Amino acid sequence: MNCIIVDDEASARAIVTQLCSKIPDLDIIEQFESAVDAIKFLNQQNVDVVFLDIHMPGFTGVDFVQTLKNPPHIVLTTSDTEFAIEAYEYEAIVDYLVKPITHERFQKSILKLKKVMSRTTQTFDETEEPSTPGNDLYVNIDRRLIKLNLNEIQVIEAKGDYIEIKLEKDTYRVHTTLKKIKDKLPEKIFLQIHRSFIINFTKIIDIEDNSVLIGKNVVPISRSNRPELMRRLNLV
Repeated sequence: MNCIIVDDEASARAIVTQLCSKIPDLDIIEQFESAVDAIKFLNQQNVDVVFLDIHMPGFTGVDFVQTLKNPPHIVLTTSDTEFAIEAYEYEAIVDYLVKPITHERFQKSILKLKKVMSRTTQTFDETEEPSTPGNDLYVNIDRRLIKLNLNEIQVIEAKGDYIEIKLEKDTYRVHTTLKKIKDKLPEKIFLQIHRSFIINFTKIIDIEDNSVLIGKNVVPISRSNRPELMRRLNLV
């Protein structure tokens, strides 16, 4: 699991760093003393977990959570217990650690985090994928094979080591690459229009400048992929 630490106190960041170092599959990729700087980072990079202080000058941890459109899993770290009930109103917040954080409490938090991620993250397992009819795709969700109708998929977006398969009402997070999923999709209805996006060509609502609208998703078109998109359009 990739993570970042956001806390305005250097000593607090050092403590969380030390706790993280004792968890083999937890990798700290960056630390921030400013929530604003962390948001800028997350707009460019995908992470699994954010260890976030609540009280920071100018921009609080709650402000941080509310600002992110699709926040990763968040573990709050604070010396203040009064926000605990409010914190759990936010779906992204998995746990609430009160400083000073003990090793035992931190381990419990990581176990809780892994359980949450196992429920929300779908693993795309090629060895377990059955032979499927042309309109179906199976993903492994918590040891259950869930069938997705290809015609209902609108957009597939790459996000680090994962992809997000977006339907009209649901989004499935799958541990695989865009290239692997692309090889399993019928070319007649799916088209890669950006290095991070594959779209269902039949779901396009309109095209404006360098983006397409599919459902509620505005998807960028890269310069290199635009000619193929234009070639497929039934232009009048």
